[in-house]
Amino acid sequence: MDIAPSPIPSRTQYVLEAVKHAILTGRLRPGQPLVETELAAQFGVSKTPVREALKTLAGRGLVVMSEYKGATVRTVDTAMARAVYDVRLLLEPEALRRTVTARASLAAAGAALERSDAAADPADRSLANRDFHRSLYLPCGNPLLTRMLDELRDQAALVSAVAWQAVPSWEREAREHREILARAHDGDADGAARALHHHISSFVQRAFPDPDTAADSTPNSTAQTNVNTN
Repeated sequence: MDIAPSPIPSRTQYVLEAVKHAILTGRLRPGQPLVETELAAQFGVSKTPVREALKTLAGRGLVVMSEYKGATVRTVDTAMARAVYDVRLLLEPEALRRTVTARASLAAAGAALERSDAAADPADRSLANRDFHRSLYLPCGNPLLTRMLDELRDQAALVSAVAWQAVPSWEREAREHREILARAHDGDADGAARALHHHISSFVQRAFPDPDTAADSTPNSTAQTNVNTN
């Protein structure tokens, strides 16, 4: 018999969402210490909900807990970024292919694109980007596949947030988003999946080039240095 997970207490959830938002929008930078007493004072709570929120965020791959250093925002390096995006490449295009084949509504993806185009700052644009990608795979019809991608979503957003600070490429990715959505609207499931695969793989290669294929000095290698030293 399956046992439903215990709900997260409201104060813990409040702290969790606030800290996660700060991490994914760049207000809390990779490697930055997360001091329980400071966060408790900031949010007007005791240390207990802060501690529980940080443990949950550690389980989601956004925070690192150390016996000696305490909690810190997870640092993004090439190995971590490419591992996360490798799994995305395996799962997300297939989920989109199933969404298109099922003729599911893509209205939410279109709305996310509009929000991204109208975003006033990088934080809003980043959140709209996350919503766009989730809107593509959410209607795929396989709850397990959706859950696996959801579990990866926060780590992928952390990688993107760090990469965009070093190598801004919003306009290019916005064009790729429109191409993906256009193919999906046309009912071209394979074409949409290929466009999404290219979109994901080209992004990670630009921001975190494979050292075996990027030995020459390029602007991307500078960006990678910036990312690893955040």
